Amino acid sequence: MTDAEPDIISSLPGHIIDHILSHLSIKEAVRTSVLSTKWRYKWATLPNLVFDSQCISETSEDLLDIKSKLSRIIDHVLLLHSGPIRKFKLSHRELIGVTDIDRWTLHLTRRPVKEFVLEIWKGQRYKIPTCLFSCQGLHHLELFNCWLKPPSTFQGFRNLKSLDLQHVTLAQDAFENLISSCPLLERLTLMNFDGFNHLNIRSPNLQFFDIGGKFDDISFENTSQLAVVSIGLYVNFESNQSRLHGRSSNLVEFLIRLPRIQRLEIQSYFLKYLAMGVVPVKLPTPCIDLSYLSIRINFNDSKEISAALCLLRNSPNLRELEILARPEEQPVPIAHHAYCWEEVCLSWPVMRVQHVRIDGISGIKPELDFVNFLLQYSPVLEKMAVKPALNAGPELVKDLLRFRRASARAEVTYLD
Repeated sequence: MTDAEPDIISSLPGHIIDHILSHLSIKEAVRTSVLSTKWRYKWATLPNLVFDSQCISETSEDLLDIKSKLSRIIDHVLLLHSGPIRKFKLSHRELIGVTDIDRWTLHLTRRPVKEFVLEIWKGQRYKIPTCLFSCQGLHHLELFNCWLKPPSTFQGFRNLKSLDLQHVTLAQDAFENLISSCPLLERLTLMNFDGFNHLNIRSPNLQFFDIGGKFDDISFENTSQLAVVSIGLYVNFESNQSRLHGRSSNLVEFLIRLPRIQRLEIQSYFLKYLAMGVVPVKLPTPCIDLSYLSIRINFNDSKEISAALCLLRNSPNLRELEILARPEEQPVPIAHHAYCWEEVCLSWPVMRVQHVRIDGISGIKPELDFVNFLLQYSPVLEKMAVKPALNAGPELVKDLLRFRRASARAEVTYLD
């Protein structure tokens, strides 16, 4: 480049440089400091700091060497960083809970951090330092493989809108206090947790709730804004129906607290939990906003079938339905689980469902009866996709083809 030619790199507007740097990893952003004087410390004002596998070259197989390099990089970036830090994410496959994280977290608490993401992929659960609970500016908090023990003075995150906790340990009272003390919380994700078994969710602005784990019970209070819910109960259990005789089902208690539910996913054994007690034909209040429903069901359990039918009957605006058979359930004598479909059909309302997906069926009678029922009482059905289990025989296709359809436009697709 001659003196007469302009330095295009140096003459780029500041917002263009910021946009370019925002698409680079920390490692690549730091390297841009050699482009020109204007670029030299531009990376030091990056608002989003992400330290993951892209920020270090794993040329060495020595894990201690990798950890040492990662620590030096983070120290260097935090030392020279001169602008506000909006997001800090630390996620590396070789990362373990080292004491350096305490020091970095303390440094960040003195900055107006909006998003904090910490994923510890190896070793024991890392105890979150007390100083993190003083970050009242947090909008998003995401922790993986961590142990949370808030101080007695903790009064919640007043500005937190999104909380994602996976593989965490947290005491029962600490969990309830954490959720109820985040008044602006809109999204909550809980996966594979321990230390608490009773999920009491009190959150007036919560809109999205995704949970998967082992727990004894779940209840909602002051959650009228909750619209998207996905719940997976990862442990099977034997319900004592004689002890529950005459008691209202968990399904009623569950849905009465979710008046604005729009999307509902019932995974693993949660339908069995909802079916405990007396399953009603009609709910006190129908789920008028529910448009998408996904259910994992044991077709050999008549109580689960009743709970699923109760959901369908009381969802007048349902448009999409997904039914997944639990393949781990071993078939039992069909006569023991014969379901009385005649009583159901006598008073069944017209369903408005348009798209249905059925996954994992093998062709046993309870499954076929359920599919036949859906086809007969879905007059606006457009498409039904059926994906069989691995042990399904060729006769399943013949059974599906012979079923009558209430909708002349209904297309049944067999996903072999």
